[in-house]
Amino acid sequence: MRSFKSLDEREILSLAISLEEEDARIYDDFAEGLQATHPSVAEQFRKMRAQEDGHRHRLLDLYRQRFGEHIPLIRRQDVKGFVRRRPVWLTRPLGLNAVRKQAETMELETRRFYEKSARRTTDVGIRQLLGDLAEEEREHERIAEGIEATAQPGDDEAAARKRLFVLQVIQPGLAGLMDGSVSTLAPLFAAAFATNNHTYTFLVGLAAALGAGISMGFAEALSDDGSLTGRGRPLVRGLVCGLMTTLGGLGHTLPYLIPNMFVANSIAIAVVLVELGIIAWVRNRYMDTPLGSAVFQVVVGGVLVFLTGILIGKSE
Repeated sequence: MRSFKSLDEREILSLAISLEEEDARIYDDFAEGLQATHPSVAEQFRKMRAQEDGHRHRLLDLYRQRFGEHIPLIRRQDVKGFVRRRPVWLTRPLGLNAVRKQAETMELETRRFYEKSARRTTDVGIRQLLGDLAEEEREHERIAEGIEATAQPGDDEAAARKRLFVLQVIQPGLAGLMDGSVSTLAPLFAAAFATNNHTYTFLVGLAAALGAGISMGFAEALSDDGSLTGRGRPLVRGLVCGLMTTLGGLGHTLPYLIPNMFVANSIAIAVVLVELGIIAWVRNRYMDTPLGSAVFQVVVGGVLVFLTGILIGKSE
């Protein structure tokens, strides 16, 4: 995976063409999915798709003038710094609020990409086109924010703050909490059932929680520099992710300070259920995941890891 700073002008244009192609196809899927329930919104997405196609043609013309006919295949997943997009366009029926938020994030990310790219290029023609496209993507952001919105004056600023809060705090924190709450279950309960000793179990859980916290913190901090995604400073994201990972692991580890293993096991299992419930609620509240689906995904994953730990522990 390449860093954004390592791309030259030819590669920046190639990536921009790929981004416009992907966004146009996604908007076409949005339009098709909303046609039956929200035809007016579907028409807005068709217009946005046409505009993205126009951007792509302008990029292609400039690329052909500067670098010839061959365009190297560079996709967003090949470059560090882009937000991983959930395939909400595959869900039927499409939720209007989820689609609007997805479109806002897409346009915000693309605009930041064009702004950063324009500042890095030394070619006047490329710089001008990227700057123009950044302003047009800014207008697309406003269109996405206004889709079926009943916002009052001043709500746009509040929505922007909320979006940044989700990107910079909720997402890394949720990733850490999920990893800490789930991944540490197997070693903790394996130790509990294998040794039946609260001290050993507590030490294993503590080591697993701290180790996972350090690992997840570094992974999040190194995932991107936040320049394209608006996800904030890597150090802050890494700290949030690492702390939430450690917290998730410590929650069901602390009960093993109790000498009575039956009581400790019972409290630890209750804490795990609370942790999984919190994760499901956060996914529903901030990530637009249906509550039933969020509960099912989190509980199934947690139960499988929990049973794995018990089976390994009892095999001794």
